[in-house]
Amino acid sequence: MKGFEVMPVLTDTIKAAWENREGPAVLTTVDRNGNPNSIYVTCVLLYGDDSIAIADNYFNKTRDNICSGSRGSFLFITRERKAFQIKGTIEYQKTGDIQEYLKNCLDAKYPVHAAAVLRVEEAYSGAERII
Repeated sequence: MKGFEVMPVLTDTIKAAWENREGPAVLTTVDRNGNPNSIYVTCVLLYGDDSIAIADNYFNKTRDNICSGSRGSFLFITRERKAFQIKGTIEYQKTGDIQEYLKNCLDAKYPVHAAAVLRVEEAYSGAERII
């Protein structure tokens, strides 16, 4: 269909790995000069079949990078030590359904200033491309 774009979706393999993840994940963005910035994130949720929602609790450079149009990479590991990396575009949402979803799903002790929403474009497990 002309003008219809199919977005990649998180596979059952990734969803199962997500349920078995361990420790914090790593979110990487880049600034306008191409300098990478990586942070640990713990307040994260799968949102729908095509997104990862990340709570902006204490972003600084990350927020600046996202608002400047940075793409992102999200890395997590399972209890069995299998790594998964998801790449895509990132939206920064100060209000709306996703930010409210995060507020309602996460412990109230974590401030949710906004939501960074990584829209899945590709995913890997080690060197194997899944999406």
